[in-house]
Amino acid sequence: MPRESWTDERLDEFGKRMDERFDRVDERFAQVDEHIEAARRETEQEFQKVNKRFEEIDGRFDRMDDRFESLQKEMNLRFEGIHKNMFHGLLGIAGVMITGFVGLASLIIAQM
Repeated sequence: MPRESWTDERLDEFGKRMDERFDRVDERFAQVDEHIEAARRETEQEFQKVNKRFEEIDGRFDRMDDRFESLQKEMNLRFEGIHKNMFHGLLGIAGVMITGFVGLASLIIAQM
């Protein structure tokens, strides 16, 4: 099989075709870069939406915390009231019992 010789014209033509192909490769890389940049911008926009939703959720949790604190304060006040009523009731019962024992003791002493 005879070997073809590379003439200056063929080498120039080969170089020109290589340059054209690499130009197309560069164009494709530019398109890929544009697609990546567009995807990055879209992703950034979506993350901004997600961050906004998280801020809204944080606000809702803050309001819920405020409601729970308010409810806890109200419950504490009511339990304190119940505690005071029970303590006063116990003092009343103890007073009645002491009065009854003193009266009973007085009767026993008077009978002697």
